Amino acid sequence: MFKRIMKGGQKKPSKTDPSDPSSFGPTATAAAPAVVVPPPSGTIEPLPLFVDVAVSERQNLFIRKLQICCHVLDFSDTLKSIREKEIKRQTLMELVDFIQSGSGKITETCQEEMIKMVSTNIFRCLPPASHENTGQEATDPEEEEPCLEPAWPHLQLVYELLLRYIVSSDTDTKVAKRYIDHSFVLKLLDLFDSEDPREREYLKTILHRVYGKFMVHRPFIRKAINNIFFRFIYETERHSGIGELLEILGSIINGFALPMKEEHKLFLSRALLPLHKPKPVSVYHQQLSYCIAQFVEKDFKLADAVIRGLLKYWPVTNCQKEVLFLGELEEVLEATQAAEFQRCMVPLFRQVARCLNSSHFQVAERTLFLWNNEHIVSLIAQNRTVVLPILFEALEKNIQSHWNQAVHGLTVNVQKMFLEMDAELFEECQRQYAERQAKAKDLEEQRELNWKRLADAAAQNGVDMVTA
Repeated sequence: MFKRIMKGGQKKPSKTDPSDPSSFGPTATAAAPAVVVPPPSGTIEPLPLFVDVAVSERQNLFIRKLQICCHVLDFSDTLKSIREKEIKRQTLMELVDFIQSGSGKITETCQEEMIKMVSTNIFRCLPPASHENTGQEATDPEEEEPCLEPAWPHLQLVYELLLRYIVSSDTDTKVAKRYIDHSFVLKLLDLFDSEDPREREYLKTILHRVYGKFMVHRPFIRKAINNIFFRFIYETERHSGIGELLEILGSIINGFALPMKEEHKLFLSRALLPLHKPKPVSVYHQQLSYCIAQFVEKDFKLADAVIRGLLKYWPVTNCQKEVLFLGELEEVLEATQAAEFQRCMVPLFRQVARCLNSSHFQVAERTLFLWNNEHIVSLIAQNRTVVLPILFEALEKNIQSHWNQAVHGLTVNVQKMFLEMDAELFEECQRQYAERQAKAKDLEEQRELNWKRLADAAAQNGVDMVTA
């Protein structure tokens, strides 16, 4: 019993124990414990290369190189600190190469120092957008020139170092999560508002890797992204990284297990669908459309809720936005089953009828292109007794009075398709349409007659009444 207690009391060496011979080199015998010193002050001096020092000294050298890189230099003046900038750039490249080469495990102390250095460099106040500086009215985000980060030669290498650290097979998530914690992730998400597309691309890759590697952070990351969307939709309508965040979510949604959790369905209804509302939706619509389509492909029962959500946020005066919505609607209908289609087809085709009669030819044309999709045509054919009566008047109006020749020709083709589907139903709709037109004509004639009588009566009483 005593022997068992003694045996159990022996501590197993940690994977990142500084005394582990495998740390910082395969031939190390006993690496000296790291000494954490404050970031250096004054001028930056170059340090020897890793290959030029003994394996036992690489731990201390690694930390010294990290502390050189803690100097944040001023890039607003290209002629300032040229020598120091080059030394820091070379040092960062050495650190990236060292991590990438897998020359040896990095100790826990070194990991902590590395994350501190990364935080010092990348976590900063982002410059305000141009309209915030000048007080001018915000312009279309698509027309704005992105503001590139002047310190990118250093920042890129810092991001590369962080990425290599996260994806490394030597990185132990149990240790790394102490430093890549919720606070770190939140600050990382704040940087997605950077106007520099190069930075957002790195952030997208890094956050995606963090989500994949640190399972403990997954719910927190989803909630934090949710909060960014809420603020964008209901407060600012300004954010540079919505597209990149949606790209990450596209991959996340693809991995959702079935049956889908209620949390994910709420995210769809409360965050993703309202993202159709802000003015700059065209900037990120491709990524948003992909996420929406992923939800419907994962669970076809969501199609009804998605289509009704699209109809809720359907643009009224923005024709380019309508064209985007019609493209997304086609993708959703592609994955829609008959039962879900029947639940929403009445409000859906009332909107389609309005789009058919749009004076903007691209909207009308894109609507008519829906009939090029075999799956959508089959859904319409199965429910033609409901769909055709809703659309018939809109189709007739296009043939009689639409100014665009291409729209006119496409409308004729769609009418022919309905005629071939069910000639009897088509003739019945035609008869009802003729009756409605005749009634409308009678009402118009009656109204004109009433006005004429009123004018005659007024004239007899000596009142000058304008009837035109």
